[in-house]
Amino acid sequence: MIDTYEDRTFSAKSDRERRTKRRFQIDQEVRYKMLYGQRIAETGVGRTMNISSGGVWLSTENMLTSGMPVELSMNWPVLLNDVCPMKLMIYGCVVRSNEKGAAVAIERYEFRTQGSRTFQSTAAVPLELRLV
Repeated sequence: MIDTYEDRTFSAKSDRERRTKRRFQIDQEVRYKMLYGQRIAETGVGRTMNISSGGVWLSTENMLTSGMPVELSMNWPVLLNDVCPMKLMIYGCVVRSNEKGAAVAIERYEFRTQGSRTFQSTAAVPLELRLV
């Protein structure tokens, strides 16, 4: 077996990095709601720092309580079909928090459309509906 620089670098990196999901550096405003049962215990605004399919690291106004369910809402930075803005809703649990921010484990997420910008900026136009 030939030991290459890439092999050593990858091995050293994997020894330090234990995350199994790729993290994406997305800096976007996020709104959060801390939930206590069916009630909203606290709301606030922060910024996402990075996101993976398993979790989110975000800055927060206040320290969030670890173990609490949380709902996050953020505008997605890419338009659907180049015209329709989307909102990403994340439902999860705070797993870690400090004065700089909080880590949220994602339990469920969904994208919601917000209507196309073309449609939002024009007056109501009659649509022809056909049932097939």
